[in-house]
Amino acid sequence: MNIEYTSRLEKIESVLSSRLPESIGTGFMSDAFSDLPHAVRPLHLASLNDPCRDLMLRGGKRWRPLLMLLSCELAGGGTRALQLTPIVELVHTASLIHDDIEDHADERRGKPAIHLIYGEDTAINCASWLYFYAQSIIDSFPSSDSLKLILYKTVSRELRRLHLGQAMDIRWHRDPSLVPVRSEYEAMISLKTGTLSRLAAELGMLAAGCDPADATSLGDLAAKIGVGFQVLDDVRNLTTGNPGKRRGDDIVEGKKSLPVIMHLEKHGNDLAELSACFTQAREEGIQSPAVEKAISMLESSGVIPASRDWGSSLIGNACLTLRGRYPDNPAAELISGLFESMLADLP
Repeated sequence: MNIEYTSRLEKIESVLSSRLPESIGTGFMSDAFSDLPHAVRPLHLASLNDPCRDLMLRGGKRWRPLLMLLSCELAGGGTRALQLTPIVELVHTASLIHDDIEDHADERRGKPAIHLIYGEDTAINCASWLYFYAQSIIDSFPSSDSLKLILYKTVSRELRRLHLGQAMDIRWHRDPSLVPVRSEYEAMISLKTGTLSRLAAELGMLAAGCDPADATSLGDLAAKIGVGFQVLDDVRNLTTGNPGKRRGDDIVEGKKSLPVIMHLEKHGNDLAELSACFTQAREEGIQSPAVEKAISMLESSGVIPASRDWGSSLIGNACLTLRGRYPDNPAAELISGLFESMLADLP
């Protein structure tokens, strides 16, 4: 990866690690909880910190905190947003823990899902805590109270939107025969997935002191990029399989991804057969022949490459718009180059 990215990512990784430390000390306890009763000891905090740290350190592209830092540079704020970058990555980590519980997933990033290692009760609790802890990072950000209020409102709004998107997704994957129309699907992923990239861009711009309207405008572009990458993740799940997960586990989980929706737009009479595949796959697991049967149906109608093209074009057009809006701005080129390089790495 370009040294321009790796140098920033090294700083981001250091800040992330400090927010979920390997060893819990009084500094972390004070930052995370302010005053606590004397009887509370570091070992009591471990069941909050350690599962979240476990998942965070398994990897991830870290493109959201990198986008936040570059968005701050785009607005002339330099590295001022570095301290805030953990917000979006911690929120992302929390959402993955909850998502795996809700989807009955057994793997995440190549290892057992957090709830299978630490217990479902601990996983629910630590991920819920992480949403609130992420917001508390704003408290120590060196800025005016008025800016902190804007930052808090921005994070809180996007967290609410994220949970709305998840609620829509849960409703559809619970019922194998219930398939959203395309506009509903796009709305869902703009909330569930696009909201985190929107949050990253907006916080970066706001940290630089730019006008909130400019932050919102960049957030809109970033959300489109987030939607595009979610579509490409859906495609990868049905082809090579996502890193750390197995090909077709979206079928097992009953996900009504864009390829499924596009297929049924062409072949509405296949709904009963696809629904039966979802039901059988959920009952039998990833080894069920229903998984490959469903994928074969989608392959036969050409919707998998069509979905890939749509997601790629969404990202590519957003990058073109960004370059046009910020001509000759090095940060705009770095943001666009980052996402274009991620597209180039796709199988």
